[in-house]
Amino acid sequence: MKAVLIGLAALALAGAADAQQTEEKGTGKLNSQLSGDLVVHDPVIIREGGTYYVFSTVGKYIGIKTSADLKTWKEAGSVFSQIPAWAKEAIPGTDGIWAPDISYVNGEYRLYYSVSTFGSNRSAIGLATSPTLGAKAKWKDHGLVVMSTKDDDFNAIDPNFVVDAQGRHWLSLGSFWTGLKLFPVDARTGKVAPGAEPYSIARRPAPAGGPTPVEAPFIIPHGEWYYLLASYDYCCKGVNSTYYTVVGRSKKITGPYLGKDGSDMMQGGGTIFLRADLQEQQRFRGPGHAGAFTDKDGTTYVVYHAYDKQANGAPTLRIAPIRWGADGWPVAEY
Repeated sequence: MKAVLIGLAALALAGAADAQQTEEKGTGKLNSQLSGDLVVHDPVIIREGGTYYVFSTVGKYIGIKTSADLKTWKEAGSVFSQIPAWAKEAIPGTDGIWAPDISYVNGEYRLYYSVSTFGSNRSAIGLATSPTLGAKAKWKDHGLVVMSTKDDDFNAIDPNFVVDAQGRHWLSLGSFWTGLKLFPVDARTGKVAPGAEPYSIARRPAPAGGPTPVEAPFIIPHGEWYYLLASYDYCCKGVNSTYYTVVGRSKKITGPYLGKDGSDMMQGGGTIFLRADLQEQQRFRGPGHAGAFTDKDGTTYVVYHAYDKQANGAPTLRIAPIRWGADGWPVAEY
C-alpha cells in the first residue's frame, strides 16, 4: 500500500543528511552518521562481500542502494525495468512494485515483492532470484507466489521469508484486513503450495469506527524465540504519518506472539520497538516497515524508514543496531 510514496521518494534530500549529522553529532548512534542517497521506503538490507545492499519501494521497480560501511549510501539502480507481464494480468491497474524482502537461500538471493493497487486486497507476491548482487546480478523472475482477492480476508503484500529451527520455510505477509498471516513455503520453489492455509499471527480488532491498521511483518529467530515485528497505524502521510513498530515473541513460529506485558498480538498487543522522535523534536516521524539483518560479526541491525521533517517529509533510511537485553528482548539503539 505504498504507491503514494513514489512522489515523496522523489523529493531531494539535499542538505538533509548534513543537517541530521549536525543535529545528532556526538550521540554515537549509527543513524547520526548516515549520509548520501537516503530516500527509501519499506527497506530491507543484506550484505554480499564488502557491500551492503538496501532494497526498497522507491520509484516503481524496487530501488537499490549500496554502501561499503553502512553509513554512506548511493543509488544503484533497480531490480526490474518494468512490471512483469504476469503481475499486470493478475493485478489490473497496478503501476508499481512494492515492499521487497531479500534473503540468501540455497546458494541464491531470493527477492520477494508485492504488486497491488492502493487500498485493495487484490494483491500478489512474486519471486525473483539472482546468483549474486551488484553489477553482476542476473535477476530471474519466477512469477506468482501467493495471491489474495476480494474474497479473501487477508492482503498479499509485505512479504518476509524466514526459516525456522527445524529448517522449514515460511512466508509472513499482510496489511490491514484481518491482519498478518504466515504461510508454509516449498523449500525448493520458494512458493506457497496451492490451497495452503495460513496461520494468523497478528491482528488489531477493528472498533466500530473503522480499521485499526497492522502490516509489514518481519520475523527474527533469536535463541529459542521467534520475534515478530509489525507496523501499527498509518504510513504514507509524510510527517503526519502515525506509523510505529511493535514486537512480540513466541517459542513457536506460528505463535502466539506476546509482548513483554503478555499482551497478545492477535488482539493488537505487543511492545513498542520503534517510535517517532519526541514531540519536542518532531523530526523523524512514522518509523516503520522494519526489517532485520545479522552481519558477519553477529550484530543484528534493524532497518526502517521514517519521514524527515527537514526534508519535506521524504521517507528516509534509518538503521540501528539491536541490543539483546538480559530479559531476552530486543532494544533498537536508534
